[in-house]
Amino acid sequence: MAARIGVAALFAAALGIEREWRRQSAGFRTHILVSVGACLFTVVGAYAFNTPGESASGVLRVDISRVASQVVVGIGFLGGGAILKSGLNVRGLTTAANLWLAAAVGMSVGVGYYFAAFITVVVALLALTGLRPIERRLFGKAAADDDVRSVPRRREGPGE
Repeated sequence: MAARIGVAALFAAALGIEREWRRQSAGFRTHILVSVGACLFTVVGAYAFNTPGESASGVLRVDISRVASQVVVGIGFLGGGAILKSGLNVRGLTTAANLWLAAAVGMSVGVGYYFAAFITVVVALLALTGLRPIERRLFGKAAADDDVRSVPRRREGPGE
């Protein structure tokens, strides 16, 4: 179990360092905590309650999807706190998505899917860093400013 928690921390550290370099509110430590917590919840949900003799057949059936769904809901709440609206700008979307991803990586490591977690981290880092120059070129500097999105004004119709 210690190895799984260590791998989850290592993978999340890579995601968190990128956020730290961009000076985002949820950085290195936050991503590690999210991933390690998700990993531990997953390990506990999968293995801690699997004791024989607790059901009529002698085997307790564990539904790990229940733990996974609660981790996703909890991270959604945490990610929602990372999203801020200021005037017509919304900040924190990429950071919130990255926290969600860190939890998914932790859960994947928790059930032993190390390779899937590794590939996910590589793809995420490529998206976070490698796509930045392409985004700048296609959409201009404003679109490449991390975590800032403009919200279109709502048009008011007659009688509003």
